[in-house]
Amino acid sequence: MQARFPRLLGSFSKRPLLPVALALILLVASLLLGIRNDRIRLDERLRASHVQAEILARSVAAPLAFDDRPAMREYFDALKANGNVLAAGAYGLDGALEAGLARPGIDLPKRLPTEVRNAGGPEIVWQVPVSQNGTRLGTVYLLYSTESWSRRLSRYAGIALLVATAALLIAAIGTAYASLSRSHQRLRDEIAQREKAEEALRQAQKMEAMGQLTGGVAHDFNNLLMVASSGLDLLDRTDDPARRERLKAGIRQAIDRGAKLTQQLLTFARRSPLKPEVIDVEQAIRGLQDLLERSLREDITVRMEFAEGLCPIEVDPSQFEVALLNVALNARDAMPEGGVIRIVADSLPAADGDPARVRIAIIDQGVGVDPADLEKVFEPFYTTKEVGRGTGLGLSQVYGFARAAGGEVRFESERGRGSTVSLLLPCSTKPFAGRVAAMAAVTRAPERQRLLLVEDDEQVATMVEQMLAELGYDCIRVADGTAALARLARDSAFDLVFSDMVMPGATSGLELAHEIGRRWPRLSVLLTSGYSDAAASAMAEGREILQKPYSLQTLGAKLKEILAE
Repeated sequence: MQARFPRLLGSFSKRPLLPVALALILLVASLLLGIRNDRIRLDERLRASHVQAEILARSVAAPLAFDDRPAMREYFDALKANGNVLAAGAYGLDGALEAGLARPGIDLPKRLPTEVRNAGGPEIVWQVPVSQNGTRLGTVYLLYSTESWSRRLSRYAGIALLVATAALLIAAIGTAYASLSRSHQRLRDEIAQREKAEEALRQAQKMEAMGQLTGGVAHDFNNLLMVASSGLDLLDRTDDPARRERLKAGIRQAIDRGAKLTQQLLTFARRSPLKPEVIDVEQAIRGLQDLLERSLREDITVRMEFAEGLCPIEVDPSQFEVALLNVALNARDAMPEGGVIRIVADSLPAADGDPARVRIAIIDQGVGVDPADLEKVFEPFYTTKEVGRGTGLGLSQVYGFARAAGGEVRFESERGRGSTVSLLLPCSTKPFAGRVAAMAAVTRAPERQRLLLVEDDEQVATMVEQMLAELGYDCIRVADGTAALARLARDSAFDLVFSDMVMPGATSGLELAHEIGRRWPRLSVLLTSGYSDAAASAMAEGREILQKPYSLQTLGAKLKEILAE
């Protein structure tokens, strides 16, 4: 019933005249039901009055036989308790009245009527013979009231009033619901139109944000390419060893910043696989000293302050460095007149359900941020810099890194008083084992070994071939995975296959590694990639991945490690 009522009201909204028709049907049905009940009530009164007349005939038989009028009057007096009995009398064989009862205003016939008809009116007349032992003694006359017309009409009127009220209520509810439904439909149409407009606005904002992102990335990469290209030109025009070293250091710095920018974009796109390690906070931050000095201006000084007894944290070291570098670069841009950037690390004990944490605060003396913009600083693409001067991803990457590491980031600022960005990272329960220092020397092959290089990019392949030759390896290069399998089918006498992850053709780097493991299980495979979905799958399988870009030292160390295994 509860499920039908909403469906019924729903049909009202489609056909507004339906509630009125339903109300009329209900009214007619109720009247018909009242007439039927009235007929049933009349039949019951007929039966009851006839039974009363028969009982009275049996009761007065003996008094009538002995002409005992006082006894008969006692029987008739007893009928006064029955309000439906209007008149009653006992008549002899000659039709004369012997004894009887009549209500005020009712005339009891002096002689027995010769004809009686019950036409269903308000009164019923019965004439029942009085007999004893088969001998007829006379007749009993009974005038019985069914119900007055006024009373019957008042009952019908009451029923009709209730039914009409219910019908009007249904009609009113149906009409109101129909109107409400139409209003609701108009509202839904308006909401749908507004959602379309909002979707169009969001799409326009996305395109504007992508334009801002493209401009910022292009600006940053153009600066890096400018440093690299001008550095190479100057290298060809100088023989001063000290100057050549400075130029090479500048080129390496540009390459490092380009790699950091790419890592930042991948982190924002959630395409950068995390490789958490337990690190020492003070050691990791002090290791950024040289990078910060190269990245910041000469009029900016970096001061580092560390509390004693800092616990180790478990984070991706490269992501940690990128996050700190992003905040430092934002602080640099916020201080056009120069100043001091403080990096402060201290401990926060466990409290209020939070574990023990390390707080790393980067404090600048810049222009600060307006209070209205504080809630936007971590939004992707949001930047206060000029168009083309930034990607708007720096603090977004910091926020994503902090959440991925199980911590949080807080931003506090006051216009004209500088800003403070605080990273709150949980302490690691694992001990710090120390990090292996990067190898300064190139690890060369202990003996001449054959490598199969699988790389589709001609320029990258040329540089990698020269790097492998410098490391002392014999290298044969093919362009894709299908060509690599064909070459191995002819000659599998290689010590290692060094393959890119993403290549044209039907066979990817990971699929190539699977096929080599199946057909040549003793042949080592080293995969490399800038990033791809397949790289994440390969790392999930426990395979070695050499991230691009990589240095000669990193390549030599990784090849030695794989071949030693």
